[in-house]
Amino acid sequence: MTTNWEPDRALYGISVAAELTGINPQMLRVYESRGLLQPQRTDGGTRRYSRRDIDRIKQIATLLGSGLNLAGVQQVLALEAETDRLRFEIEELRREGAAKPQP
Repeated sequence: MTTNWEPDRALYGISVAAELTGINPQMLRVYESRGLLQPQRTDGGTRRYSRRDIDRIKQIATLLGSGLNLAGVQQVLALEAETDRLRFEIEELRREGAAKPQP
């Protein structure tokens, strides 16, 4: 069953995303053009933002508010994504190690 509370379900148009985050639609388009956001698109090309996208927009705004520029924000987000990937990989290796019989 699909619910409206799924974090990756794209429910919000750009004007609603702007209202929820306090970021104007033009800046949301800039974030997208810089690769900071990747909203889903309808068949007609309309942007649709998920709850996860809304949270990311707020994170971008927080980083910008702390003095970073868009290039700095991009670096922080890339480092966070790499950290998450590595954490996942470590957890997988731990599970594999725990599943192996000890000699």
